[in-house]
Amino acid sequence: MAPLITRREIFPIAAAADWVPTSPPPLLDVPVQLVVDAKAKLHPRRIADFWSHIWPEAVRDLGRCGIRLGTNRKDGEVSHLDLLREPIILGLDRAALNVVVTDRVPTQWDHGRALSGVTTRYRGHHLCMIALNRAHGHQIPFFSINTCIHELLHALLHDIFESRPRGFLGEAREFRIDLCATRLWLFHDGAGIRQSTRTYVERLRADSA
Repeated sequence: MAPLITRREIFPIAAAADWVPTSPPPLLDVPVQLVVDAKAKLHPRRIADFWSHIWPEAVRDLGRCGIRLGTNRKDGEVSHLDLLREPIILGLDRAALNVVVTDRVPTQWDHGRALSGVTTRYRGHHLCMIALNRAHGHQIPFFSINTCIHELLHALLHDIFESRPRGFLGEAREFRIDLCATRLWLFHDGAGIRQSTRTYVERLRADSA
């Protein structure tokens, strides 16, 4: 006679029958060109902190939601001509999201706000500029987020395709980015970022063509 199975034993068996191991989603590659400004006045300690802490932290956080930054490093230059003209930036790639590491954000884009970074489209290129003298890693959830993650998300979440709103709407957009970055940092929650990134890569390819 077969042994009887109690009700308590049935539920784990049923759950095991329905459970199917799931593999992580395939990696979504984002082409990135890291451009290091040869003219920037940077302390060696700041440069070392960028390569050992700030940038790896951004790569790690995005990697947790299946986004891989296909990084190519290149030397370039940022020339600040005067206060009324855009800088001249050398070393950019139209087919990549360019992350320019320099010492300060140009006055034309900074508007006296002492920014640690800015994301924009520059002469047909997609550009995140990191002012390394002010950049930092994760510090305070929702308020002081890794500078690279913050600027990258402005691109991946499509803010790069719009002008920054003024006033409250502009501040709301910044908080939205820091909210997404915090959820990615603390809870590894990046499903929405991944979905938006797929569309961003398609638009980047279209722009480069």
